[in-house]
Amino acid sequence: MILALACLVAATAAYGSMVAGQSESGATAIRPVDGASARGLNFARTHCSACHAVNMGISPKREAPSFEAVVNAPGLTADTLKPWLRDSHNYPEVMNFAIEPAQIDDLVAYMLTLQNSEYTPPTQ
Repeated sequence: MILALACLVAATAAYGSMVAGQSESGATAIRPVDGASARGLNFARTHCSACHAVNMGISPKREAPSFEAVVNAPGLTADTLKPWLRDSHNYPEVMNFAIEPAQIDDLVAYMLTLQNSEYTPPTQ
């Protein structure tokens, strides 16, 4: 399961995301709806945004999938995402850091706000 998720994340890296940058002001920007997702967005901005588009947009590092691409992978749920985030040995070497359990819950809460049943990976 974890290997499948890692492969899925790697595959989505090729797609990037829809809009350059990480515009928070666009009409399509998705906002957190509760305290957990707001804390998750704050964590993502602080710890993840140097490589990943943490809202909608193209990731600063082309090889890093956008959060939007990750959470719109078929079958992805909180139950599949949490173990992957918890087990830091699954990350690429540059991401080898621990995330506290409460931060994982918050980050997952935020990331799931980006799920969209009409999401289509962009072409590059």
